[in-house]
Amino acid sequence: MITSLHHRPVHCTTIDKTTISAWLYEVSGPAPAIIMTHGFNCIKDFTLPEVAEAFQSLGYNVLLYDSRSVGESGGEPRNLLDPLQMAEDLSDIYTYVASLPTVDAERIVLWGMSFGAVVTACCAAIDRRPKAIVMICPIFSFVKPDRADKAYAMLIKDRVSQTRGNEAYTLPPFTPRGDNPIGLGGGGGPGGLEAYNLMKAAADLGIPHFRNRIMLQTYHKLAMFRPKEYMDMIKSPVLMVIPEMDNISPPEEQREAFAKIQSPKREYLGKGKTHLNIVTGDGSKEMISRTDNFIQDALESTLE
Repeated sequence: MITSLHHRPVHCTTIDKTTISAWLYEVSGPAPAIIMTHGFNCIKDFTLPEVAEAFQSLGYNVLLYDSRSVGESGGEPRNLLDPLQMAEDLSDIYTYVASLPTVDAERIVLWGMSFGAVVTACCAAIDRRPKAIVMICPIFSFVKPDRADKAYAMLIKDRVSQTRGNEAYTLPPFTPRGDNPIGLGGGGGPGGLEAYNLMKAAADLGIPHFRNRIMLQTYHKLAMFRPKEYMDMIKSPVLMVIPEMDNISPPEEQREAFAKIQSPKREYLGKGKTHLNIVTGDGSKEMISRTDNFIQDALESTLE
């Protein structure tokens, strides 16, 4: 019988044979499962293990994984973040979780934070198996209009260079001023600085397998990504957690996307919370409790 709070490393394989590295937090089963997708260029070692343990203590199996090309997962080139590819991978991760002996395959939930929240939503737009979707502070816009021309010219210059046999260009996700070429994630403002400090802290701590750089061509993937277009395709119940003081993903844009969802849905406002502290510190226990209530109602089909 599995009762203690712990995890074990596991691996699964995507349709194209890419290895995904994950931590599995098990409970006695068959029991519901939550698949957790982390934020932009983050890895499973960051703040989400605390959240995974909280869900495990409530009786859920939890799979927390590194996305393709980051952390311990496979995939080349490294740190090329392609949200649509990640959404496809999530369907294969779901198939793996459904096969686990401690998991009730009819009660699996997708949970994603920030960039991972829209990856989760886009997966669920096509893959109708998940019984519920939890979106924590999702990001819906990536390229600031006033940055587009210069940024796109950089992307094409890099592509031309690569076709001539040169190395692909890489760069930190955020500069010390909290900025980046496309203005991603509150770039150039307090949100970008908050994100820079998170990445710098991870690098300074020497967290294994974390790389504080991304492929420049990531911005090409983001420029072509339109997650709001998928919101009305989701059939599963949705909980969206919106930080009141989010300075990386504007709360009004999160609500605009929330309004497009046609399936049963709930909104939870994280009062006084920002993008990067929404799942930790004061108020996090209430958020976990509200999420648990939502999931239970979704699994029992009592949501209106």
